[in-house]
Amino acid sequence: MAFEITTKTWPGKIPEITLGKDKGGGFRTVTIGGEETLPFHHFEGRTANRPVIALEVPDSDPENWIELAKEPYRDVLDNPVAWAKRAVDDFGADLLCLHLRGAHPDRGDRSAEECAELVRTVLDETRVPLIIKGPGPSDKQNEVLRKCGEAAEGEGCLLASAVEGHYQTLVATAIAYGHYLVAETPIDVNLAKQLNILISEMNLPPQRIVIDPLTGGLGYGLEYTYSVMERIRLQGLGGDPMLQMPMICFVGEETWKVKEVKTTAEDQPDWGDQRGRALLWEIGTAVSLLISGAGILVMRHPEAAAVVRKAVGELMGEGN
Repeated sequence: MAFEITTKTWPGKIPEITLGKDKGGGFRTVTIGGEETLPFHHFEGRTANRPVIALEVPDSDPENWIELAKEPYRDVLDNPVAWAKRAVDDFGADLLCLHLRGAHPDRGDRSAEECAELVRTVLDETRVPLIIKGPGPSDKQNEVLRKCGEAAEGEGCLLASAVEGHYQTLVATAIAYGHYLVAETPIDVNLAKQLNILISEMNLPPQRIVIDPLTGGLGYGLEYTYSVMERIRLQGLGGDPMLQMPMICFVGEETWKVKEVKTTAEDQPDWGDQRGRALLWEIGTAVSLLISGAGILVMRHPEAAAVVRKAVGELMGEGN
């Protein structure tokens, strides 16, 4: 007697979101979402789109990055446009995450106008969708992302991030200039839902919101993040419209700051080669978040991203 897999039909569906703008001439768009079942449960329902990988592009030399993370961009550390082009042309990024860290008052205090000009240049030079990540929740971030949203009007960018207490300006910017919005909450299902409700009440459709549940790296709360993401996805598929959004995880940011990645083999000989350990740490974190529902992974090292891209293909059954 053949074994039959028990399947489940879900009443809810994760809506599709297409980032970028199809203008022809080689400009690429990226579509996420569309799941009718749990991640990679192809036997239960349709997974319309493969998860995608964005590579980080800081707007200034990231002095807080360890040398291993800087290696692939050693000669372009102070040139974000060249960095962005390399991430796309050489490393195959599906989209880019331009981190406007230099706008922070303690990191150069770059003006909103300078940031907007950089956003426009990166869009024109790389022709892939863009995640525009501000310097951190504050009045300065509101000013910067508003100006950048205006400069990128109609380009379908993803603005990061709206948080409780700092979301009204970003919602208005997304509505006015045709963008999407990351809603960030600290690893809690109810807080995620509440922020999505607040944003929706300002008339930004839920179909233009991407959830950032916040991410713990491997060994640093990853299992808690995983369980919260599972609950978000279960409730969304179960029919809750305020949790039916794709999810984004800033994997690189969390991975490359932990001691197991930063510690050298000289300092801890028993831990083995630092480079291999660091790459595996980012890979392990990313794949775990993939199978808990992430639709966008923002990664740092292109070699780790390449391994995860291959894993996505295998999980999607591509080439079988």
